[in-house]
Amino acid sequence: MSYRLLSRRFQGARYWKILGRLWLLASIGLWVFFTLAIINYEDWSLRLPTLFAIFSMTFFGNLFPKLIMAPFQIIDDIRFIMSLSYKKVTKSTSPISRTTFINTIGTALGAITLGSYLYGVLWGKYAYRVENIRVALKSLPAAFRGLRIVQISDAHLGSFVGQPEAVLKALKTINDLKPDLIIFTGDLVNGSSSEAEDWIDVFAELKAPMGKFSIMGNHDYGEYRNFTDKEREADVKRFQEIHAEMGFNLLLDEHLYLEKGGERIVLAGVHNWGGHFGKKGNLQKALNGSNCESLTTILMSHDPTHFEQEVMGGKVPVDLTLSGHTHGMQMGIEIDWLGIKYSPVSMLYKRWAGLYKEGEQYLYVNRGFGVLAFRGRVGMPPEITVIELV
Repeated sequence: MSYRLLSRRFQGARYWKILGRLWLLASIGLWVFFTLAIINYEDWSLRLPTLFAIFSMTFFGNLFPKLIMAPFQIIDDIRFIMSLSYKKVTKSTSPISRTTFINTIGTALGAITLGSYLYGVLWGKYAYRVENIRVALKSLPAAFRGLRIVQISDAHLGSFVGQPEAVLKALKTINDLKPDLIIFTGDLVNGSSSEAEDWIDVFAELKAPMGKFSIMGNHDYGEYRNFTDKEREADVKRFQEIHAEMGFNLLLDEHLYLEKGGERIVLAGVHNWGGHFGKKGNLQKALNGSNCESLTTILMSHDPTHFEQEVMGGKVPVDLTLSGHTHGMQMGIEIDWLGIKYSPVSMLYKRWAGLYKEGEQYLYVNRGFGVLAFRGRVGMPPEITVIELV
């Protein structure tokens, strides 16, 4: 469809026949390699990470503009058929234009899409943004007022080739935010603990006086690799060791108390529990014996659908749930002063980015630190969140 639209738009241009055919052959080739990449995903992504990343960016760079242009081609085809039918009925001899305003609009939007995509894969995925959020909790003890929580989520370290300087710089700024505690809400890797090995020292440098805490996301169980059961068990064990070496206290369906000024609050963490990617977590087990009914309680749960299905509406006395998972689909548009907030991921997740309040319960969904599949971000920058409790 997009090829036909460009053909109509540039049919009189010099060299279009040659360039158009080369573009068509390249597109077919990319689809062939895409099929092979899906079949050989584990092998290629591990052995040839740079080549795999380049191919991924090229494939989606070729695909996205076409998705934008194709509807305009369909509209133009309908116009052409109607014009041709009218011409036959009236026996008109006037020619039917093949280049129309519809072609021009479709081509222009395709070019804008391509430009946005190139920005996203070259710079957008490194345009880290610090989100400063204040959350008012009625039951918060006086000693914890002003508590600063830095949340990061969805690092997906396997998507980075090497250790890009921009990523290292963003991680180093976390200490400058002066967090009281640091929380990581899952998906450290794409599919294997090996992806995190080279990052241990970098994450170990993150410091917070009240500690660093983490949970597992759906990508952290070795289920996206062709492991045997024994290999998967070993990989998860190593993954949990890496969290300890990074200085994180990994909470697996359990809770602990944060103490300050003679007062305390509950911090709980669960295995991944989501509407689309498995229900491993046991919230009741995590909160059992915590006295969450009378203490301010913060829950770390990777997938925001867990909040919707097992927390909100007072199902359990959790005051603040911290999640990630959605990435904001790594593309969208948010203009706060115009009240605009949209991402295609909203079709799958009702609560997909930012702060939500249901009654006296809060959910915060982090937009993610890394990237997955689409190696870029357009209108949805990677995020480091500073949550201040008041």
